[in-house]
Amino acid sequence: MSTNDNPEEPEGTGRPPESPKSSEPEKSPEPQKSPEPPQLPQSPQQPRSSEPVQPPRAPESPEPSEEAPAQPEETGRQRLAAGLWPPRVSRAQLIVALLLFVLGLGLAIQVRSNSDSSALRGARQEDLVRILDELDGRTKRLEDEKQRLEDQRKELESSSDQAEEARRQTVEKERQLGILAGTVAAQGPGITLKITDPTGQVQSDQLLDTLQELRAAGAEAIQINGVRIVASSYFSDEDGGVAIDGKKITQPYEFKVIGKPQDLEPALNIPGGVVQTLEKEQATVAVTRSAKIVVDALRAAKQPDYARSSSS
Repeated sequence: MSTNDNPEEPEGTGRPPESPKSSEPEKSPEPQKSPEPPQLPQSPQQPRSSEPVQPPRAPESPEPSEEAPAQPEETGRQRLAAGLWPPRVSRAQLIVALLLFVLGLGLAIQVRSNSDSSALRGARQEDLVRILDELDGRTKRLEDEKQRLEDQRKELESSSDQAEEARRQTVEKERQLGILAGTVAAQGPGITLKITDPTGQVQSDQLLDTLQELRAAGAEAIQINGVRIVASSYFSDEDGGVAIDGKKITQPYEFKVIGKPQDLEPALNIPGGVVQTLEKEQATVAVTRSAKIVVDALRAAKQPDYARSSSS
């Protein structure tokens, strides 16, 4: 028995018998193909490829060739402005702002009215003294008038012949009313005011302001260029001059005024008063005090058409 021969193996060992050797090279057994799984229907938009599908990549931003300049840092004022605007106002804040505005407006009006009432703060000391003297003079005249009326009342009450005393006071009252009405002549201390207007700039309204200032200073009788001034007198502009009660007068305008000279003259010379206003119009103003001023221009007594005495 040759050494190449293999002894027969006993049955039941499970080892298959060796195949006889051949001179041909042995072929390696082909691997068995496993059954292919059923293929799913492919979408036409996605072609089948043997390469694995990779997820889409985000487009890469091109790198800047140069670095962008850094933004300047905001200042505190810019941050404050950004925080305040646009404003974020609630309804309650709007109501409070409206109330504060009304309150501020009221305070401003009150301060302005107080400033208007104190327009003499910038006046000079001598001007203030003059104005105070004028006010004192007016107060004294009112007190004298009050005292005179009280004396008349006492005389009427204590006089034994009340009828004669009443008649005397009636005559005196008629004389006083005649002076005011311009029906009787009058004389007394006062001033003479002469206005020369070579350029013709003085108009009727300026003469009226002069008259009103004299009346406020206590003038009792006034005559202008031969025209008696009464309560119903009026001024109007005419060609080349001014008309008083329809009667034309020309410059120079001469005022004859009966009253207390110490009150009349300062009233014309107060700051911003008659004299300064007329001098701005290139007019010349001259004021002269006199112990005796005669006002002799008369007006006819006019009988009222409708007014009647209530005592008759």
